[in-house]
Amino acid sequence: MFKTNKDYIATRELEVAVNAAVALGRPLLVKGEPGTGKTVLAQQVALALGAPLIEWHIKSTTKAQQGLYEYDAVSRLRDGQLGEARVHDIRNYIAKGKLWEAFTADQRVVLLIDEIDKADIEFPNDLLLELDRMQFHVYETRETVVAKQRPVVIITSNNEKELPDAFLRRCFFHFIRFPERDTMERIVQAHYPDIRKDLASEALNVFFQIREVNELKKKPATSELLDWLKLLMIEDMPPEALRSSDAKVAIPPLYGALLKNEQDVHLFERLAFLNRARR
Repeated sequence: MFKTNKDYIATRELEVAVNAAVALGRPLLVKGEPGTGKTVLAQQVALALGAPLIEWHIKSTTKAQQGLYEYDAVSRLRDGQLGEARVHDIRNYIAKGKLWEAFTADQRVVLLIDEIDKADIEFPNDLLLELDRMQFHVYETRETVVAKQRPVVIITSNNEKELPDAFLRRCFFHFIRFPERDTMERIVQAHYPDIRKDLASEALNVFFQIREVNELKKKPATSELLDWLKLLMIEDMPPEALRSSDAKVAIPPLYGALLKNEQDVHLFERLAFLNRARR
């Protein structure tokens, strides 16, 4: 059973979602903004279940077939022209995909399909039958690969595009909301147990005030906060260096860990200039 632990702070709703998906044998579809711990969740579920983790990171060019297997016809043709003995066994030219690995593993595994929304819109539909029936056919060898045991499938999405309704119906869904202040304090404590409380408190003040700026193109998330705190600790930054009557009109020190594009940096520079002008 999956539970929150000292390394991964999960809400009660997330714990219920994970355990419900496992009990139902359904893929768990996890959505949320980048940096909210969706990918790390799969790692923690694998640890909690004592299961190996197989990771399939999706790119814009990824095809569903690659998750099953790929047949290298070009290499076989070349070997045939060279008279290679291995050409007579077509299995020498079939590369197993991540689903094949998960289906044929000797023990139940956790299969992470990471950032599914990066792929073509047809990608989820192309995996419907395989994830539903837990089997697929290999046409080149005329065999059917059937899962020895149903893997725990965790699918993440950054919500960059809508997923097909037919795919959604087959999943147990959970949206990871951005952590509240008290949850974020627990996350910080889990990662940096030795951080000074006054520094953590001031940093969180700045962090949440920055996130309130509506004009930001990319709001900093948990991963950016943790990177920023690490730098503040390395620099031995005094808490008073972070104090401001309004962090939304001041550029924080080491802002490169929080602000990830020039538009947001220029926005804070402009706000800081206007704030000084008013004085």
